[in-house]
Amino acid sequence: MLQLISENKSFGGWHKKFSHHSNKTNCTMQFAIYLPPQASENHKVPVLYWLSGLTCTDENFMQKAGAQKMAAQLGIAIVAPDTSPRGEQVANDDAYDLGQGAGFYLNATQAPWKEHYQMYDYIVHELPALIEQNFPVNQKRAISGHSMGGHGALTIALKNPQNYVSVSAFSPICNPVNCPWGEKAFSAYLGEDKSSWLQYDSCELLHGATAILPMRIEQGTQDNFLSDQLKPESLLNIAKNKPFDVQLNMQEGYDHSYYFIASFIDEHLVFHAQYLN
Repeated sequence: MLQLISENKSFGGWHKKFSHHSNKTNCTMQFAIYLPPQASENHKVPVLYWLSGLTCTDENFMQKAGAQKMAAQLGIAIVAPDTSPRGEQVANDDAYDLGQGAGFYLNATQAPWKEHYQMYDYIVHELPALIEQNFPVNQKRAISGHSMGGHGALTIALKNPQNYVSVSAFSPICNPVNCPWGEKAFSAYLGEDKSSWLQYDSCELLHGATAILPMRIEQGTQDNFLSDQLKPESLLNIAKNKPFDVQLNMQEGYDHSYYFIASFIDEHLVFHAQYLN
């Protein structure tokens, strides 16, 4: 059952925040939804799912990205879930890159994480069903995200091309099995058997893919995580050897922040709209 936390009118539509009990994560989850002015029971609109990065909640994107104006013009709903399960009973870690705020959009298999950290199933299965049951949206979905959320968007789209029409990402963690963030999180959530990590690595998934969705990646050249953590060149090198069009835009001078996201979010919404509408 959905509990309304807040609602604000925005560009003729509505930004609303809800909480609900999740059967997948076994705790209370929160999400935000932007419904454009076109949305009604007689006119159901498509949805862009946005996955945020480390330490974020649903609020970062909705308050900082400035996506509502273009979403209203294009008639696209936006759903922004939280980045992890939360609560006193939910396992956590003192570090910013593990535990609450750092779910990595996977299904944990190791204690103490596996009881609640089932973010992959939550994003892929539970949340879309909840959204489509309770809001005036249709079943056309696109997915996007930033950093850890860019990793989530790419891996989820590559694993479930039937569920989405397009995918994009800002500064995604492209090869988590070979970067410090991914190695730390995957060791904790999935265990030391690295073969179990590969199902959540965009490079590994792209390497084995026979077809992919339209894909756009935005990356700032002054991102301080670029070389150590993000590694977009690894993804591009695989795509070059396959008949796939992976659009990687290296944007001169931009960093890892929401100033970067806000600068190019309109282009990403237009990119998705050509497949959603």
